[in-house]
Amino acid sequence: KITENAKKSLASLKRENPRLEPTLAIIQAHNDHSIQERNKNFAKEVGVRVVHICLPADSSKDEIVNEILRLNEDPNVQGLALDLPESFCSSKVLNTVKPEKDVDGLSDVNLGRLVRGDVSDCLVPPTACAVMELVKDLGGKVVLVVGASGAVGAALRCMLQRNGAMTMSCCWKDPQLQTKLHHANTVIAGSAKPDDVPVSWIKPGTTVISCSHDVTSSGQLSCGQQNTLAAESVSSLAIAMRMQNMVKNTERWIQSQQYRKWDLRCLKLQPLSPVPSDIEISRAQSPKAVDVLAKEIGLLTDEIEIHGQTKAKVRLSLLERLKDQPDGKYVLVAGITPTPLGEGKSTVTIGLVQALTAHLHINSFACLRQPSQGPTFGVKGGAAGGGYAQVIPMEEFNLHLTGDIHAITAANNLLAAAIDARILHESTQSDKALYNRLVPVVNGVRGFSAIQLARLRRLGINKTDPGTLTEEEISKFVRLDIDPSTITWQRVVDTNDRFLRKIMIGQANTEKGFVRQAQFDIAVASEIMAILALTTSLQDMKERLGRVVVANDKKGDAVTAEDLGVTGALAVLMKDAIKPTLMQTLEGTPVFVHAGPFANIAHGNSSVLADKIALKLVGEKGFVVTEAGFGADIGMEKFFNIKCRASGLVPSVVVLVATVRALKMHGGGPSVTAGAPLKKEYMEENLQLVADGCCNLQKQIQIAQLFGVPVVVALNVFKTDSPAEVDLVCEIAKQSGAFDAVPCNHWSAGGRGAVKLAHAVEKAASQTNSFKYLYSLELPIVEKIRIIAQKVYGAQDIELSPAAQSQVDCYTRQGFGNLPICMAKTHLSLSHQPERKGVPTGFILPISDVRASIGAGFIYPLVGTMSTMPGLPTRPCFYDIDLDPVTEQVKGLF
Repeated sequence: KITENAKKSLASLKRENPRLEPTLAIIQAHNDHSIQERNKNFAKEVGVRVVHICLPADSSKDEIVNEILRLNEDPNVQGLALDLPESFCSSKVLNTVKPEKDVDGLSDVNLGRLVRGDVSDCLVPPTACAVMELVKDLGGKVVLVVGASGAVGAALRCMLQRNGAMTMSCCWKDPQLQTKLHHANTVIAGSAKPDDVPVSWIKPGTTVISCSHDVTSSGQLSCGQQNTLAAESVSSLAIAMRMQNMVKNTERWIQSQQYRKWDLRCLKLQPLSPVPSDIEISRAQSPKAVDVLAKEIGLLTDEIEIHGQTKAKVRLSLLERLKDQPDGKYVLVAGITPTPLGEGKSTVTIGLVQALTAHLHINSFACLRQPSQGPTFGVKGGAAGGGYAQVIPMEEFNLHLTGDIHAITAANNLLAAAIDARILHESTQSDKALYNRLVPVVNGVRGFSAIQLARLRRLGINKTDPGTLTEEEISKFVRLDIDPSTITWQRVVDTNDRFLRKIMIGQANTEKGFVRQAQFDIAVASEIMAILALTTSLQDMKERLGRVVVANDKKGDAVTAEDLGVTGALAVLMKDAIKPTLMQTLEGTPVFVHAGPFANIAHGNSSVLADKIALKLVGEKGFVVTEAGFGADIGMEKFFNIKCRASGLVPSVVVLVATVRALKMHGGGPSVTAGAPLKKEYMEENLQLVADGCCNLQKQIQIAQLFGVPVVVALNVFKTDSPAEVDLVCEIAKQSGAFDAVPCNHWSAGGRGAVKLAHAVEKAASQTNSFKYLYSLELPIVEKIRIIAQKVYGAQDIELSPAAQSQVDCYTRQGFGNLPICMAKTHLSLSHQPERKGVPTGFILPISDVRASIGAGFIYPLVGTMSTMPGLPTRPCFYDIDLDPVTEQVKGLF
């Protein structure tokens, strides 16, 4: 009956979850193979898959614990049982099993719930269930539990007492055993009766039930025929109960995989005036432990990898678990054309999610880029937001984080080394020598690796035996014939080092005269960073890495990372970097920090994966707020035309950030020098300057409208802004087509200062969305460039240099013409001339060169000269950064 009920229940679960394959793992450390067969037979009848792990009988406890830990982390195993000798059943071993996988209910967590009466929330040990199934009408009866110690004995006594029995317990050596046996109506023997205990001690008519500590043993109590009821084995019944528990566990596992409502405890803020430094504010707040935050937002224990106390990697398996969960609303924060005065896009992003979640109680997630150490130690400083709207701990956010940029650096430089090494070896070896080294004999066997077989197929050579290739085929296989003058792949380092912008490599005698000019880029300018930001899965990332074009061969065909055989190694180096990092805001709301591509060279947005995971976690009514680099003409345009194409996600709202001070500069205000006092125009009311500068804001609103997305203007308010200036900007913004325009004070007040913005975003997101891309990918490369230049920047036309036109022709011939465009242009002006503020018109946009990031999936034209390696200023930020050797606290970050 028990088996049949379990079978029906599991069949019902499988109908609702067609891909369900419940798996029970059983660890056995003895040589009784009949136990395996009985478990398998019951499991087969119920519909459970059983995996037996048979360890040697002389295994140590540590070996058993290691096996349990492995199975705890196996997402394909829903239940875990132990068939071990009694000597192994210590608390250390039993409590290693995760409570949610403990089908035998032997862990302290399950037993504690049973003792407290939380029967619906625990699994009862199968042996105890089997005994309770056999005993009847316990009310007022005396039950003696003898020889049953440990978890099973405790569970038995608890259940017997709960069913009205008067319970005694003892061991077989108890001096009072005879007396206790004489008074018992029912005897439950947890182990075999010793020979020195006479059967006559058990009074006639007593019900005797035999079970063992090992739930699958058939241990019989040898007590003769004097009893009214002969001893019964509970073994088969216990196995049936185990399968019943497994079905319950599977049902709970299915429920655990479903979307969970957030149970978020927000952190209280007590803003001070004047506002302290960012790092002082960060340190004054005590962040939640990241595992607590993860649980609050519905992440499962096995979906996070904790790095310290306040950050964790989130595994991509979550996307599969929540694939049927509707996405939340998708909000992009962009800005007007940047000025040295700063507009505060990151601060708005954080302030907005703090307002949504901590004050309006709407699920929200911020998705930010990871900052490069170049700006952190150079001019800009950190990028964790600011004031009372920032990510904490800000020093961890700004320094290393979980090492993603280091992984990118390692992968990038491995590929660079592979290029030069291949050129060297091809130039110094014959075809035969190359072949023998590329396909060596190992242990008497010669074979191609998987990536070499893939290269053979691309070459049209359908052979798998290295001994069957002709001389011509061998030559085609071993010779990449890279043209050194076409190498586009550079080495990288995450430090502003201007002296690496041009270098000579290969000058050691060992490089045999192979000298060429090369360069270093900053690490975040690597195409691998752009790939990380745009990838949608581990498989997609591996394919993108393989498609990376590093140079042309001497025939003009593209040479890829796949041709060099390095794709798998790159993927290995990036396997952890692909997981977004979970952190929190000052008010305890969740943040994903992931990827950090440059906005002028690459697309300047955080990762697709972080957005996708966040959109599932917030739920259908929640919001994911992500930030685009620089002005709307750069970061937002690339977000829509490149990132949204890669992700398939549709944006709901654009939040366009502006400040009165920055608008004054666009209106013709005096230039600003870093570190110098601001001119009076920026400190006093000047409505004319503000009105004149609003032309840039109007243009950026119009750019957003090209994509059919509603715009909300967020005006970051400074204490020097007059009410009239603030009102003027908001009025002009709404007249220019913005859905709303809202002054914000989150920098000084936290989320409370952005509540009006949150309300405006919520209303705008409910509007009908008519999102569309700016151009068709089928258009020629030059035409796509022209559309961006004219419609977004306001250029009269474009002008390609001969080198740029040559590259366009080459990429078109190589089959890359249908990729989106990622313009590499100054962020300081809508035009190519940084000094031209406001809304320049009538200019011709010069395209000096055109390059390609084929793995990332875009063509990037260079507008004028574009440095991929920043330099340090006369007084870098590192002058102010220090470490207290006693407290180990970082000082001077901002």
